[in-house]
Amino acid sequence: MEKKSLRKKINRILLKTVFGFTLTAVSAVLLIYLVALILGPPNLMNEQNTIYYSIDNEVIGEEQGVENRYWVDLEKMSPYVIDATLMIEDQRFFQHNGFDIKRILGAILKDIKTMSLKEGASTLTQQYARNLYLSHEKTWTRKLKEAFYAIRLEMYYSKEEILEGYLNTVYYGHGAYGIEAASIHFFNKSASELTIAEAAMLAGIPKGPTYYSPLNDLERATNRQKQILSVMNEEHVISEEDFYLASRENLVYADPKERKKLTIGPYFQDTVLTEAANRLDIDQESVRSGGYQIYTTLDIDMQEKLEKSVANTMADTSEMEVGAVAVDPKNGAIRALVGGRDYRLSPFNRAIQAKRMPGSTFKPFLYYAALENGYTATTMLTSKPTTFEIEDGQVYQPSNFNGYYANEPITLAQALAVSDNIYAVKTNMYLGVETLIDAAKEFGISSDLPSVPSLALGTATVTVEEMVSGYGMLANGGKKIDGHTIEKIVDREGKTVYERDDSKKEQTLDPQHAFILTQLMTGTFDESLNGYMSVTGISLVDQLSRTYAGKTGSTDSDTWMIGYSPSLVAGVWTGYDDNRTITKMPERSYSKDIWADFMESAHQDIPEENFKAPGGLVAVPIDPATGLRATPHCPVSTVMFFEKGTEPDYHCSEHFYGELEHDTEEEKGLFQRWFEVFFE
Repeated sequence: MEKKSLRKKINRILLKTVFGFTLTAVSAVLLIYLVALILGPPNLMNEQNTIYYSIDNEVIGEEQGVENRYWVDLEKMSPYVIDATLMIEDQRFFQHNGFDIKRILGAILKDIKTMSLKEGASTLTQQYARNLYLSHEKTWTRKLKEAFYAIRLEMYYSKEEILEGYLNTVYYGHGAYGIEAASIHFFNKSASELTIAEAAMLAGIPKGPTYYSPLNDLERATNRQKQILSVMNEEHVISEEDFYLASRENLVYADPKERKKLTIGPYFQDTVLTEAANRLDIDQESVRSGGYQIYTTLDIDMQEKLEKSVANTMADTSEMEVGAVAVDPKNGAIRALVGGRDYRLSPFNRAIQAKRMPGSTFKPFLYYAALENGYTATTMLTSKPTTFEIEDGQVYQPSNFNGYYANEPITLAQALAVSDNIYAVKTNMYLGVETLIDAAKEFGISSDLPSVPSLALGTATVTVEEMVSGYGMLANGGKKIDGHTIEKIVDREGKTVYERDDSKKEQTLDPQHAFILTQLMTGTFDESLNGYMSVTGISLVDQLSRTYAGKTGSTDSDTWMIGYSPSLVAGVWTGYDDNRTITKMPERSYSKDIWADFMESAHQDIPEENFKAPGGLVAVPIDPATGLRATPHCPVSTVMFFEKGTEPDYHCSEHFYGELEHDTEEEKGLFQRWFEVFFE
């Protein structure tokens, strides 16, 4: 009796113990699920590469953080990748709720026997949780945290979302996180293009990225690949024929030198990164790894043409550098940008970051102010050596190029075309230096401008982008533009977080004066304005097939060329980074030659456009030498525009009694061409 009583007592204790353990376990599980419910869905935010697109929605580049990773949708992956991964990592993925109990129990028994944590039974959900939130250390604490995150993932996200997340975050070695990065790294192709054999090879790597990488140990990696193919065949995921062909397929791995790299316009991409960080008010690293899709203003064709013009013009032996920008004047969108000759040698962006003296390319801002203050195209000032008295008894003695002077009055039209410095400084002194500073600000020049007479000759320091945007306002008839590289930014969830609005176009400049100045700037290439010096664009005349407005500029260490058509404005600076004096004559023409070659190639397939004159202007044929209305006896004439009522009243009499010695078909054609440009 006593034995029976003792046995019953033991059974009751055991029963209570089992019940207690069961109740505790159930309570613990319920508590875990309750906490998981209260905490809500875990954040899936994880580093992803940011992708840049051109205006034609072509990928031009990608930004990555410390690690190389970016997201690709499940439906854009090869189905073989999904099948191979599930077969080797988690065959019951779509049946379990985050844990494979049978595998877990088997792993626990082996771990107990070996007194280690070497045996793993993690499901894809658990691995995804580890990839997102935890380290890879083998401890019980980490495993418990992993289980908790797995519960939360399964509770709030679909199987497809979890599988997609896993395949985009798992590490494949060599710095490649996610199947897309791995596919490009190993096979130089997108994950959507992977074959069965390639997919099986990649699926075997995550178990030991260094150990099973075919780039580290091809034999070991191939054995694992064949194991995966066998499982796929046994589970009827692939047919016998597929298995036979895949197991014998000769895999070709990417040559590191040929590996797909998206490096179109690297200086442009740096500019996009800076602008995106400013637009989103976040740091650049957050943009790099934020998984954004950034739709830019880059025209790939124009970018390639600009880079080609630079490469073909500048001698390989020259140490000169270059900064160039091409902008759509309608809205300020940057279509092409070169910040230097070789990004790998110097990522410093000379088109955006460098500030250099623009020389005479600054004069159009002065002459716009002059037109605002009563000047016309035929306003006459004397070009001769002049000493200007400035404050504190100091004097300023500017000079013309090579010491050439007309030594007589010249028109504004000719002064701009031949770039007469005396005319410019006289105008600046007459208007007052602050007037030029205010005008430059109207054109969007934000750099500091010194209040000195020499400012008229471009002695301040500015960026290429500033200058090109300013000229763009002349090209579009005086509307304010903001140079930019981004049209739209979409976050990783597909939400548009920034979109540019160009619907409001503020009229900043007087449209009549903007047009008159544009017409005057076409004189840079008009030989009829040759005088005591040739027009500064004379070397380009034979290269240009259509009408452009533009201006050259130079200092001892800088050369500039900025010009535009109604549809495109481009500016080029060349010089030495260390401000050395440019002594070689071919190097002094680099900026002009690059500009001309690029503009001609960029306009090759664009119908010729004419600058459209606003109302209230009159066109008058003018004798360039006298600034008076041309007569049939004048050897040359050119059409100039005036606000109605300000045009010259008198005809030229200087050539009235002369013989019509130069009345050639070519000069008549020039006269006719002006009317065709502005009135057809």
